[in-house]
Amino acid sequence: MHQADHGEADPAAMLEEEEYKCKHSLIQAGNMASTSVLSSNAVLASVVLLATVCACTATSPYAAGLSEDFYHTSCPQAASIVDAYVTKFLKKDRNFAGAFNRLQFHDCWVGGCDGSVLLNSTETNQAEREAHVNFGLRGVAEIDEIKAGLEHFCPGVVSCADILILAARDATAKVGGPTWTVALGRRDGVNSTALMADTNLPFPVLNFSGLVANFAAKGFGAREMITLSGAHTIGQSHCNGILPHLYNFTGRGDATDTNPAMNKNFAVFLKKLCPQGNRTNTIFIDSTANTFDRAYYKNVLQGKGIFMTDSTLITNPVGKKVVTKFSKPGSSFFTEFAAGMVKMGNLGVLTGSDCEIRKTCQFVN
Repeated sequence: MHQADHGEADPAAMLEEEEYKCKHSLIQAGNMASTSVLSSNAVLASVVLLATVCACTATSPYAAGLSEDFYHTSCPQAASIVDAYVTKFLKKDRNFAGAFNRLQFHDCWVGGCDGSVLLNSTETNQAEREAHVNFGLRGVAEIDEIKAGLEHFCPGVVSCADILILAARDATAKVGGPTWTVALGRRDGVNSTALMADTNLPFPVLNFSGLVANFAAKGFGAREMITLSGAHTIGQSHCNGILPHLYNFTGRGDATDTNPAMNKNFAVFLKKLCPQGNRTNTIFIDSTANTFDRAYYKNVLQGKGIFMTDSTLITNPVGKKVVTKFSKPGSSFFTEFAAGMVKMGNLGVLTGSDCEIRKTCQFVN
């Protein structure tokens, strides 16, 4: 299901533009520093003008209706309760960090961060969890357990949508990744369909242009796409999403037809774990799958990306440049990943009196 490149913006050009903007802002800062040759009055006027411009253009990193202290009065212990449950789950299975991280992405990418990915199907509706792209989704029961704990102390207050956001942040930090400030106040949605999930979430067979287009539709640039792909440094996957990488890659009906971008020895290793036709076996998606680190990008550069969407990141020259940067110590990967998760948490949020606060996360009230 590779998307055609015709009529799309050039991903390489988009990445080049993002790099240019970063460098250009540094050049501007350097030029401003050179104002020491101006008179003191001119310098003072410049500083005042700059401060005025910054004050006028400063914007909150959070969506309207969200705030860091949203539960300060109504449920002050909300964050600590979520944190305690996440600690409990990770002690049982450290790999749940990947599951919680994935839940945020799979929720927010489909109609916004409204907890809809947690809802069960009904007799008349297939919910998001039944979508092809959500095969093997984990962590739903654990989120509901956190919800039950919160309901005991603060009934009807904390949304399932907010629990997802908190759990993803806490789990990432507890396995070695970055942390970030979370704004809260999301409400829970009441609609969830498998079609919406399969329409919005990126399938694991997209090429570079397809991924860029998918993320652009949500307001994310190519560099942010590569950054958030780094979530694959933790977690596991069923073979379902890996088989197209290993067998009949070009659709010729040849079982030996494997993605040529994949390291040959690694392909042999994966085929032992994921025999042809086996969709349900599970494998770790990174060589250090229980630790959030830069190993994912190192693996991709070595042809050891688990999904086709991993391998394709280095088929674009500028994309490969970003992957190479993120693979090295001292890179900005952690900082940019945290910023990407905050931005993702703003997608399509329901606030105020919209929809509801569910009593249990898998069912509407």
